This record gives sequence, structure tokens and C-alpha cells, in this order.
Amino acid sequence: MIRTELNLRLPNSPGALAGVCRLLSDERVNIVALALETGGQLRIVVDNHVHAAGVLREHHHQVTERDVILISVPNIPGALAPALRLVSDAGVNIEYAYAGATDTASIAAVIVGVEDAQRAAAAAGV
Repeated sequence: MIRTELNLRLPNSPGALAGVCRLLSDERVNIVALALETGGQLRIVVDNHVHAAGVLREHHHQVTERDVILISVPNIPGALAPALRLVSDAGVNIEYAYAGATDTASIAAVIVGVEDAQRAAAAAGV
């Protein structure tokens, strides 16, 4: 499925990520997935991106938005490969991806950043 990813840069300081998470929690925004890169680039997918982006902007974060695809797959070896093969066969380049699941979770969530989210989602069947 297509989701909206929020992107913002955090300072390299203790508590920066915790502050964003607390802010979103206080606003009852659920974080579906996040990735924080070494340079402070935070990519985050939430259950209500419109509200989350507004709250973050009110707190002086510069937020950009991007369509990404969210692929839910069984949390077993090899489950992601068929969906990624479909994206590849459609000629869509994957620019980045991040995922998460616990050892006991039956489903893993994978966020995939691509140039054309509509085409990638259609190709992957999500």
C-alpha cells in the first residue's frame, strides 16, 4: 500500500529522537516505522501523516513528505523476495528500504522508497 513518509533532520544530540517520539505520542500519533541515518535524517511513517506533519512543523521541524510503499510480508525467510522481484521486473529502482519485526511477530513491515510509488505498488500487488 502507498503511505506518506515524513522526512526531517534531527540534531546530533541526546534526546532528539526521543523528543520527536514523545511529541507524536502526546498527539496520539502511532509510529508505524522509522529510520534514522547517521547525519540525522529521520524517515518516519505514521498512522496520521497530516496531523503528524502539522505538529512537527508547529514545533519548528522542517518536514518534507514523500510517497513510499509499505509491504507487509510474513516474517519468514524469503517472504520479501517475490514482492521485490515484481518491483524489479517492472523496472522500478529501489532507492532505500527499512523494515522491522520482532522474532515472535508473524508479520514484518517493509518501507520501500522508490521514484514512482504508484507504479511500484501496482507491480508488487500492494
